[in-house]
Amino acid sequence: MNPYAVLAAAAARWERIAGLLGPVPLERLAGLLREARRDGGPAATGARAEETGERRHAAALDAAELLTAGLPGLFGPDPQGRFTPAVPRPGEGAWSAIHQGYSADDLAVLLLDGHRMVGPLLGPVRRRLLAAPAMDPDTLRRAGTDPDTPVLIRLTGAGGAVRLPSFQFTAAARPQPIVTGVNAVLAADRDPWGAADWWLSANAWLGGRPEALVGTADEARLLDTARFLMEQE
Repeated sequence: MNPYAVLAAAAARWERIAGLLGPVPLERLAGLLREARRDGGPAATGARAEETGERRHAAALDAAELLTAGLPGLFGPDPQGRFTPAVPRPGEGAWSAIHQGYSADDLAVLLLDGHRMVGPLLGPVRRRLLAAPAMDPDTLRRAGTDPDTPVLIRLTGAGGAVRLPSFQFTAAARPQPIVTGVNAVLAADRDPWGAADWWLSANAWLGGRPEALVGTADEARLLDTARFLMEQE
């Protein structure tokens, strides 16, 4: 059994599966997924990296077995009731197993991160936003900035690591006032992905990506544009 393919298939049908699993199995599944995507950290090399990889794979196996045992009609041996996820192509990593555009990591995002930036439509958007330059919480704390401030955009990336897009900060890692003002209008505390997408996508009214105007003479236009957007919703 390829556990990552099973987890990918579960992500593709998560709304159905979540309603079939009870609270205890869901809690157990969350713990296993948390371990399965845990990053060993930058110091994880050699034997430590291998040990981390083994723990992650064992957790993925346990998570897949939890699903197959708890939902045999969907994941069991009966070929009529079983999902048939694709296995990774040669040379791809285990987490690359895809089912209907969903990956094993998407299941972790749905259950642990609590948002739906996954699958064939929103998954690429999530990856694009995570590819933008970002800062980590520890770096900000060392600079005297609280990374948990509600008006800052916080995105959860690979391994559950928190990333804060860099356009929000000055060269001294302090919050940009215009950005925190706009983030408050965009309700970034409730919808960080939507706010990040607004900042990092081309905007016809502004003639480009909003984040490019931060620190320029035109940055005052950002608040009015964000307010107009929210008034239309």
